[in-house]
Amino acid sequence: MKTLQYHREAINAIDDEILNLLNKRAEHVKSIGHIKKSEGLPIWAPERERAIYERLERNNLGGFPNAAVRNVFREIISASVALEKPIYVGYFGLAGTFSNLAAIKRFGNSAELLPLGDLREVFEWVEKGKVKYGVIPIENTIEGVVNHTLDMFIETPLFIVGEIVLEISQNLLNKTGNINDVKMVYSHPHAIAQCRNWLGKHLPLIPILACDSTAKAAEMAQEDGSIGAIASEMAETVYELRAIEKHIEDERLNFTRFIIIGKEPISATGRDTTSLMFAVKNEAGALCNVLEVLRKAGVNMTRLESRPSKQKVWEYTFYLNIDGHIDDEPIAKALKELAEKAANVKILGSYPKGDL
Repeated sequence: MKTLQYHREAINAIDDEILNLLNKRAEHVKSIGHIKKSEGLPIWAPERERAIYERLERNNLGGFPNAAVRNVFREIISASVALEKPIYVGYFGLAGTFSNLAAIKRFGNSAELLPLGDLREVFEWVEKGKVKYGVIPIENTIEGVVNHTLDMFIETPLFIVGEIVLEISQNLLNKTGNINDVKMVYSHPHAIAQCRNWLGKHLPLIPILACDSTAKAAEMAQEDGSIGAIASEMAETVYELRAIEKHIEDERLNFTRFIIIGKEPISATGRDTTSLMFAVKNEAGALCNVLEVLRKAGVNMTRLESRPSKQKVWEYTFYLNIDGHIDDEPIAKALKELAEKAANVKILGSYPKGDL
């Protein structure tokens, strides 16, 4: 039997070796940064990042979980990108929101993550170049699509360049961790709706009030001991709160999809989604004719949403997601034909699918 000290010394030696290899990796990263700068290439390359994850997971034959491999290398890649050039990312809401968590999941902790007040401000900052990318919610498996996000794409020149799928876990927090101290509960309307059964069972006589975000609720709970906040585990740490109860959401399969917006389109990764918007004439079969183009081309449609056009009464703009990249021949051919049957066709972006 080897002693505890023996194993600890072995781990120390391995850690030193890992550190040495990370520094060797950093030298190559810096050289790549100089090459990218001279050739005008983007610093963030999601297709390369995905390829790294997939190769490592294929080659992982040991006991270290693949999910943990991805988490470790996400931070390594995040730090490496920062060595080339810091990436500024704006996200919707305050620190501790689920948008904040989504930005960390995609860009890592070494990116410069900036909280922004509302969805329009995220779009404006990306358009003006104040941040390179923006992270905003677009749909939840329980509450559905975020209509304001869809409406922003009518006028913006920005592209969708990525997506992040985040499992949502709601927690009841306050200053003491004692439910008896809670005299009112605050949170975002979507978070409240996701926890109605739990709230009705455990706090039936307590006022449940809406505010701008889960993080805003946590901030209020930090300032007032009578307030309970429905928020993320990250908010518990950021706002120095204690959990009364975790996982109070009524549905366990609760996921939110966030999109990343940027100025330049993204190259194909082999596992992509294309989003577009279009309008149709107000006549019988107009929408069916457009969708028939996709069916004939064998293109898989994964989402279809409609929103009022805000230009004429009872006219609608349709938002469509399909599998594949705009550079794929079947997609390119289908979209060319679709443009002949629909009006105001706008490609919102082709981008890598998010991982659960």
